[in-house]
Amino acid sequence: MTRRIDRIAEVASDYDAIVFDQWGVLHNGSTPYSGALDCIDDLVAAGHRLAVLSNSGKRAANNARRITSMGFRPDGFDVVMTSGEALWHDIQAAQISERRFFAVQRSPDDAASWAGGLDIELTGFETADAILLMGLPDGTELDAWQSVIADALARKLPIYCSNPDRKSPRAGGTVVSPGALAFRYQDMGGRVTFYGKPHLPVFRSLQSALEAKKILMIGDSLEHDIAGAATAGWDSVLVGGGLYAEAFAQGPWQDALATLSKGTAPTFYIGEIR
Repeated sequence: MTRRIDRIAEVASDYDAIVFDQWGVLHNGSTPYSGALDCIDDLVAAGHRLAVLSNSGKRAANNARRITSMGFRPDGFDVVMTSGEALWHDIQAAQISERRFFAVQRSPDDAASWAGGLDIELTGFETADAILLMGLPDGTELDAWQSVIADALARKLPIYCSNPDRKSPRAGGTVVSPGALAFRYQDMGGRVTFYGKPHLPVFRSLQSALEAKKILMIGDSLEHDIAGAATAGWDSVLVGGGLYAEAFAQGPWQDALATLSKGTAPTFYIGEIR
């Protein structure tokens, strides 16, 4: 049964490390959530080991700089791990054979920045032998990409999706994320390789980097954070103020959780990070 907590510090001492999701937990993409900065400061001061595990298509260093730019202390997190980082390392290690990628990205320079140090070519759709799906421009409607993925399916192009999220919290509400497009392509019969939560390898990579046994995952997605943590054998905290903010605002948190969870229950529930 899920237990409600008011502060992360209530349970922090029971764990070797505490892992935070980014969007919907620490910040909304532009500003930290109320209480998040003080929470991290207090946990660090108490000697707890902290990490970030994010379904971000960008490299880990890029995300670490983003977090710091929002006011989080530079030494707050022992490890920052992203799905984009995991994909980068698999390409570098030649575990992926394709070398010409058509990039789908949130901002025009995201893919070029991410690909630094890799022996690959970012090319047009016509000459690509795979699609790199790392972001979608805010305001994207999935139907606008239908002709692209239909052509990709005809050419049997694989998609490497470095952000499996279907939706992401932003300051003005939620936006469609790359995972939604990847799952549509998969439903059409296309081949998709997903990197990030809830897939076990990224949890194992982070656990190895932390050299920790008992880990607490804090996230706002039942599908990615909570389910992935359960598969990895980690306990979890669901944050109600992120992806499901509207649902949890409608009434008792137990009712919202029962409606949303579909059998994937977190160890703890908290309204917002404190």
